[in-house]
Formats: sequence, structure tokens, C-alpha cells
Amino acid sequence: MTNEIYIILDLIGTFVFAVSGAVAARQRGLDVFGIFAIAFTTACGGGIIRDLCIGAIPPTGLTHLPYLLTALAAAVISMAFYSWVNILNHPVLIFDAVGLSVFAIAGTRKVLAFGFNYEMAILLGITTAVGGGVLRDVLLGRVPVILRREIYASAAMVGAAIVVFGSHMSYDINITSAIALFICFGMRFMGLHYHWNLPTFGIRKK
Repeated sequence: MTNEIYIILDLIGTFVFAVSGAVAARQRGLDVFGIFAIAFTTACGGGIIRDLCIGAIPPTGLTHLPYLLTALAAAVISMAFYSWVNILNHPVLIFDAVGLSVFAIAGTRKVLAFGFNYEMAILLGITTAVGGGVLRDVLLGRVPVILRREIYASAAMVGAAIVVFGSHMSYDINITSAIALFICFGMRFMGLHYHWNLPTFGIRKK
């Protein structure tokens, strides 16, 4: 039952990330193929990078049809109901926080399951969560979200670190994952709600 819940949340995260990619691509004036490409890259890019790094070839994002269909459906909906998607911006951000959390925890667990060390598990857990967004922003010529002030990659890092700590202490992986998911989501949601940001260092004028 727990695995089924994570699969459902994973597909929700895939859908929402694909929506964010499709909307960003449309705002840049890309054609239909470009919108589909950016939507899929945003939704599955992080997981594909992770799988290539750990030798899980071919990557899940390229072999499991539900992920492709979910990304394509999100792109179609974003194009057909573009104005409605903009109105639903806040709910989309909430699901985005869910997707970030699920991808961070699922990515970390997969790396640990393949027998890699804790450092790699945390780094690739973060990559799973934010990699697609980075690829989206780079392809669209924007500064990636993780390089700005928002609490985004830092939330994924905390979630991944909790999973790693629980694994090191031999705690129940499902309970640890649930706690990590809750904390990661909480950090991202609270950051959005209260406009919490990491400190920046501007250039002082002489």
C-alpha cells in the first residue's frame, strides 16, 4: 500500500512539473513540439540524470509509459486550458511542493537501494527533485530556481538527509520517508506562504 501511495504521488509530481514546464515554454513562444519537449524534460529530467549516474539503464523516465503519458497529458492540458492554469497558480505551487518532496525522497531511496554511499544518495536525491527544473530553465535561458533565493533545493536536501540518517540508524524506511516527505513539503510550503528566502549578497555601490 505504501509503495502505491508513493507511485501516485510520484505521478502527481510528474504531472505538476510537466505543467510548469509547458507553461514556461508557452510563455517563451515555443511551438507544440517545444512545449512537449520542455514539459517532459522538466518532469523526468532529474530522474533520468539520477538513473544514468547510478547505472540504472535505461532510465525509468524513458522506459515506463505512465511517466511519458502523464507528461504529455499535462502539456496538452496546459495548452488547451492555459488561462485556467494561470488562475490555478497557487494550487499548482502546492502540488509542485509535493512533487519536489516525493522526488527527493524517492530518488534518495533508489540510490541507497543500488548500494551507493550516503553522500551520493543525498546529492542524487536533490538532483532527482530539482534537475528537471534546472534543465527547463537552462533551455529557456532563465536563471534556475535553485540559484535564486527561494527555499527549494535546500528543502530537498533536508528531506534527502533525513532518509539517509534513518537508513544509517536502521530505522523503518517507510516511517523515515514519511517524516522526510512531511518536513520537505513543510519547508517548501512555508517558504512559499511566508515568502521565506535564503540570504543574498548584493553588490555595494561605491
